[in-house]
Amino acid sequence: MQKAKSSDSGCCSHDYHHDRSHENHNHEHDHNHDHGDFNLNQELIPVILVVVLFIGGLIFEEQLHNTPYSIGEYLVFIPAYLLSGWNVLTIAGRNILRGRFFDENFLMTIATLGAVAIHKLPEAVGVMLFFKIGELFQEFAIGRSRQSIRSLLEIRPDSANLKDNGDIKKVSPETVAVGDIILVKPGEKIPLDGEIIDGNSQIDTSALTGESVPRTVKVGETVLAGTINQTGVLTVKVTKLFGESSISRILELVENARSKKAETEKFITKFASYYTPFVVFASLAVALIPPLFISEATNADRFLWVYRALVLLVISCPCGLVISIPLGYFGGIGGAAKGGILVKGSTFLDTLTAVKTVVLDKTGTLTKGVFKVSQIVPTNGFTQAALMEIAAKVESQSNHPVAKSIMEAYGGKIDSSDVKDYEEIAGHGIRAKVNNQIVLAGNDRLLHRENIPHDVCNAEGTVVHLAVDNSYAGYILIADELKEDAVQAIRDLKKLGVERIVMLTGDNQAVADSVAKKLGLDSYLAELLPEGKVEAIEKLIGQSKKGDKIVFVGDGINDAPVLARADVGIAMGGLGSDAAIETADVVIMSDAPSKVAEAIQIARKTHNIVWQNIIFAMLVKGIFIALGAFGLATMWEAVFADVGVALAAIFNATRVLK
Repeated sequence: MQKAKSSDSGCCSHDYHHDRSHENHNHEHDHNHDHGDFNLNQELIPVILVVVLFIGGLIFEEQLHNTPYSIGEYLVFIPAYLLSGWNVLTIAGRNILRGRFFDENFLMTIATLGAVAIHKLPEAVGVMLFFKIGELFQEFAIGRSRQSIRSLLEIRPDSANLKDNGDIKKVSPETVAVGDIILVKPGEKIPLDGEIIDGNSQIDTSALTGESVPRTVKVGETVLAGTINQTGVLTVKVTKLFGESSISRILELVENARSKKAETEKFITKFASYYTPFVVFASLAVALIPPLFISEATNADRFLWVYRALVLLVISCPCGLVISIPLGYFGGIGGAAKGGILVKGSTFLDTLTAVKTVVLDKTGTLTKGVFKVSQIVPTNGFTQAALMEIAAKVESQSNHPVAKSIMEAYGGKIDSSDVKDYEEIAGHGIRAKVNNQIVLAGNDRLLHRENIPHDVCNAEGTVVHLAVDNSYAGYILIADELKEDAVQAIRDLKKLGVERIVMLTGDNQAVADSVAKKLGLDSYLAELLPEGKVEAIEKLIGQSKKGDKIVFVGDGINDAPVLARADVGIAMGGLGSDAAIETADVVIMSDAPSKVAEAIQIARKTHNIVWQNIIFAMLVKGIFIALGAFGLATMWEAVFADVGVALAAIFNATRVLK
């Protein structure tokens, strides 16, 4: 991409907030196991009992077998079979009644009931017992992968100290209204989003952002629900209902993350839907067809082929894949959340692995977005004080960071009755009547649009030009700083093999060029309106090779359309922005651009582990299926092959969290 050519337009665009939400699609989880609250001690009791019965049965198998009608064998092994396999049997039964025949529970049920039918009781119990043990390990692994996400759920505030006519009442955060005053003592969680009206303190944001360094806050600053007040007492005016607070939106995001499945998960689900019935009919063929070609086949011959068919059923069970693939992605989402990176679904983890172009917004993403007035340049008889007063009055109605910086620099009180006919001109600035004079405040584009002669077009910084009654009055220069880790963030992305790193900004050419050189960016486009950023993304997508993906990283305030258009939209510092949480696919809960590279690394690690599991499971099962078909694998080997593959895949999947 060529750098943007210098034009007559400049910066300081007062961009509007755009809001577009991704549609939510609910997908049923195809696996039948219930991964709710898991009580290990409770689950171990029946397993230990089965192990005792199973080992005792094996030790005294000959004596039990020699009882009348082998009743002793049945009295030991059948209770062990039911205790270990009851869950599998009941799930299989329910699914059959619903017309869903082909899943891992059905395979296990048919295989073990067949083993009982041909009087292979120890093998039937062994299949169910080792499957049960495998489930325990599976639940333990899932618990570990959920731990980091559960830590997010635990930061939900339980109560709020509501100020009511001088009294303090402890109430539920859900009952507090916007505008109510709450008191937050040291050591307490901040229960709702709000603005500090009294006090100063340090707050711990690590539960939300992963940042270990406390943040100092004072009167006028915003605090977010779920963070912890550490040192001083804070009086906070509530600005959002609990259901609309940042923490509630984040919890909802995390809880729904699993509904957006990656293509690999969808492939495995579809594969299992064809694979399982094929295995059932193939095993049926193994049981029935070979004896037809054996002349004078005996019952022993028939039992032999039935046994081989049952071995195939056990070996072929797709549990390892069905369990470990979603677990791998869930672990990836949990690992990312642990580092303060919220990923809205496994599909976005897959997309991040193919990123070749990263496009970044400048203000609030690469720079701190903390504007400070650095220079006041009046002309045509205006003084610095007069220029600042006019600028402060006209900007007093705006919430833009540039407007706030001018108000802060002015520092005086403003009579709002002096400002009338206020109008924001998207991408240009503001027009208003101040003390019966028409005042324009905005970027260079605004002056050209209104045909107001001026000398300064470009300056290294954000420039707010002012004109009074169509006469140029001067300009105010506002400086912004690069974030501490911005340079390192670009280096990390290049180390990961990202081919193009592009910056888009509404700022002027001089500012954009300076930032691009400091960071070592590949290219940039300057002086863009919000719709210009969307056009730039469209052009980059058109230039990309097939399969290459584009990430856009923005501050989430006015970048919603671009976040939505990119293959993956990443919102930086988006805790306080509804647009960031709703529109972005990934939300970085701190202001660190270096987290973008970390998100890509987590995605690649997750993708690698998932495919390691797929290849390993397919390879091992393929080998044992061949051995089983030729009678070289017994039911015991089938059990170890199935459970062993599942456990190996599960433990491999949990590596994503490390």
